[in-house]
Amino acid sequence: MKLGLYQASNDGPINPCLITDRGVVDIAAAVGPLASLPPQQCMEGIIDHYDELRPALEVQNSEGAAQPLDSVQLRPPLPRPGKIICCIGNYWEHAEREPKPLNMFLKNPDAVIGPGDTVMLPEFTEPWVFHHEAELAIVTKGPSKSISRENWRDAVFGYTAMIDVTARGVARSTWRGGSWMGKSFDTFAPIGPCIVTADEVTDPNDLHVQFWCSGELRHDYNTNDMEHPVPELIEFASMIMTLHSGNLIACGTNHEGLGALQDGDLGEIEVQGIGKMSVNIVDPLKREWERGVYMGENSTNPAAVAAAKKGG
Repeated sequence: MKLGLYQASNDGPINPCLITDRGVVDIAAAVGPLASLPPQQCMEGIIDHYDELRPALEVQNSEGAAQPLDSVQLRPPLPRPGKIICCIGNYWEHAEREPKPLNMFLKNPDAVIGPGDTVMLPEFTEPWVFHHEAELAIVTKGPSKSISRENWRDAVFGYTAMIDVTARGVARSTWRGGSWMGKSFDTFAPIGPCIVTADEVTDPNDLHVQFWCSGELRHDYNTNDMEHPVPELIEFASMIMTLHSGNLIACGTNHEGLGALQDGDLGEIEVQGIGKMSVNIVDPLKREWERGVYMGENSTNPAAVAAAKKGG
């Protein structure tokens, strides 16, 4: 099933829903008192009580009254996760080398926005450029602590898509030398359009991820290229901290599709089996960067690698 949050009008309540082939199905009645909680707590409650709620949700999924998707506004399915844990790198990107050590950082939960919302680039000039990073994100269930990679499914409720918007300084280095600061500006964590439950994803390490910037395809990769696959991510993260229901683990991106985001752009992410969502880009300073896929000296884009070899 595909779980989400929606508003029927701009000033209306945010209600839990299912996203189906027929449209958006309100499930407030099916989840009972959980629907009266704030949206993040409501979704955490659905995750915690999913097994007991599932029969009623399955009926709604197949028979519930549906509204056309374009008649409502989807909201981020997790409006304020307790933790957003992000992998650093984590893709081979055509490299012939030993895997890099697995590493992660925490991204600001207040950076979350949802489908149709706006990424607002900050009004100062120190960062060199703002990149998009299209990623698969794991939605955890918990409390989960010290989960082995063999039992990784015990900590996974489902999956969503995330755009890890990033302010960078020079080449591919993250602004001010660390990961979390350049990735934690308000609006820098679009997620959605829904949470697809884990039973609908046979293998999270075999999903197609794409990202378009104003119609131009940039990211276009499969999650089977991860250096450290999902079971290892669960083991590593839960060794360090307790994973609670509604936390996110973003699996990293294939940097071969990096490109600049700038004023007036429309960013669209699609992850196989999860769905597609778009966000608007606004830059009050109206800065401009070269359009297209980043081809700088540290790029791992195949065309950039080939050009560097030819030049050498």
